Amino acid sequence: MKPPAMPSHNRRHPRARGAALLEFAVVCPLLMTILFGIMEYGYVFLVQQSLTNAAREGCRIAVLQSSTDTQIDARIGLIMDAADITGYTTTKTHATTDPYDPVETVTVSVPYDSVSITGFFGTKGFDLEGHCTMRKEGM
Repeated sequence: MKPPAMPSHNRRHPRARGAALLEFAVVCPLLMTILFGIMEYGYVFLVQQSLTNAAREGCRIAVLQSSTDTQIDARIGLIMDAADITGYTTTKTHATTDPYDPVETVTVSVPYDSVSITGFFGTKGFDLEGHCTMRKEGM
């Protein structure tokens, strides 16, 4: 004698399939927004770290007695090229003649629009910046 057949749970009612499709249609935009947000935040964090590193490297050159703006820009360019970031600007504030506060400041900035990978959130009109300030050597 054969045992009784077990009911199949693979067959669904057409309404259940429609409900699952409706739930997916409601949840999918939320999940995609979260996914794009995570990607965007991660990349912006990477760019911010690269800007800070470039400013730090530029400032390390700027504090030397014999440094020039060309050398500072070259060092910053090496870091930014390695990170594949274009469209950046640099600002350098050189040490004053004040012997009590001889500091060099380097700022590297890039518009958010030019580094956004998704552009999904429509954030525009601000810059990402990296700053570094160090004391000038020998002053």
